[in-house]
Amino acid sequence: MRYLSFTAVLILSAGLASNATASEIYKWTDADGNVHYTDKPMDPSSEHLTIASRATDNAGVQAQTQARLERQATAAEEAANAPAGPTRDELRAEAKERAEKCSLYRERMTRFVQSRHLYREGENGERVYLDESEKAAAEQKVQDQINEYCNS
Repeated sequence: MRYLSFTAVLILSAGLASNATASEIYKWTDADGNVHYTDKPMDPSSEHLTIASRATDNAGVQAQTQARLERQATAAEEAANAPAGPTRDELRAEAKERAEKCSLYRERMTRFVQSRHLYREGENGERVYLDESEKAAAEQKVQDQINEYCNS
């Protein structure tokens, strides 16, 4: 008999606990301004809150999850298909090439400055000496190349 009453009390308390979660909710503020929520009104100023709840739409949650996974897969595919930037080796090769060209054009400018006369090779292999305007244009071209390859 004693065992039966203990079981009855246990079942009854479980039923009351489930009713307590479904009971009304009240909001009230104490003298210090702290907000409290209870299942019983604590004073006449307690505000009764109407809380609506509904069951979770499992199909809707599953659809949202599937849509999110598809968006992530699409983004990953786009990232994989996007043109990749230069590799470290390509960047090193480019830097080496720029340094070599910089050195070449600096040496050429040094020769331009130190030479009395500049010339180019003519159609028959003969030397055609540059006049002052042609020399200035050639120096400007080399200076532009130095600026391009040495100053970046």
